Amino acid sequence: MNGTPSQPIRAGVIGVGSMGENHARVYSELQNVDLACVTDHDEELAQRVADAYATDAVAFETALERCDVVTVAVPTRAHYDVVSECLNAGVHVLVEKPIAETTEEGRALAELAEERGLVLQVGHIERFNPAVQTVTDLVEDLDVISVEADRLGPPLDRTALGNVVFDLMVHDLDIVAALLDDRPDSVTATGTEGGQYATATLEFDDVVASLTASRVTQKKVRTLTVTARECLVEVDYLEQSVLIHRDSYPEYLTDDGKRRYRHESVVERPRVDNGEPLRHELEAFVEAARNGSEPVVTAEDGIRALEIVQSIDSLVTEETEKREVEA
Repeated sequence: MNGTPSQPIRAGVIGVGSMGENHARVYSELQNVDLACVTDHDEELAQRVADAYATDAVAFETALERCDVVTVAVPTRAHYDVVSECLNAGVHVLVEKPIAETTEEGRALAELAEERGLVLQVGHIERFNPAVQTVTDLVEDLDVISVEADRLGPPLDRTALGNVVFDLMVHDLDIVAALLDDRPDSVTATGTEGGQYATATLEFDDVVASLTASRVTQKKVRTLTVTARECLVEVDYLEQSVLIHRDSYPEYLTDDGKRRYRHESVVERPRVDNGEPLRHELEAFVEAARNGSEPVVTAEDGIRALEIVQSIDSLVTEETEKREVEA
């Protein structure tokens, strides 16, 4: 494909809302990548973004002719049709999560990409948070017992409250499934506040994962905690930090005739190479397209996350409707 040192990869963005515009920005900053064009059904928006990043606003069909790789950041309901057209045109695709509206559509897209020999990467951006990448390496050598994830806070836009499971919890579902490299054996979930607060428990082989997502918590929290037999690992997505607690020693001490309790542990802070997750994501996508290698977040990963999130959403919806009837 194109993308030799003398011929940069030609990238495009299909759908330039807030997320799509950020993709255009990062593509325009990457080395050996040419932001060839952007496209959107809103022509004025497409032109504004094109002007901001020194590229062209073009029709969708023209974008497919100009590009080697594209980001698809259109509404979920259009993912299947748009991604299919891109793949049939021979273009590598990074599609924002979820991969499609249904798992059946997701599998069809995965099969099409494989048939065409193209990269289809799903935009689960938290996988590229440097702190998550650090803990992923750590977990490989740990005997994990449990995982807890909290993704809480008030909405940025109170007029556009989307589904808290699909919009927020999905990030942690994908990370937990990736860390454990497995699908859960069972899932339970519940919700309240009109579905804007949800909790889920996922049981894997000898591991329990507890996840909470909220748009009604008046503090922004993005944390992941891994309990292993060897240590406790704490991840802060916002700070891009990792703490490892080892060798915990509880003991009672006698001081001046008074008995007191002390608990000490060794805390390690591994090096985390901080950076913008989106930049890491697009660099990995372009590299996979350039080399024809498997992307970090595969279509199968996207399908797995969609299956789990649909199960949880169904349980939360059922519980929410039950509460409303009882009220």
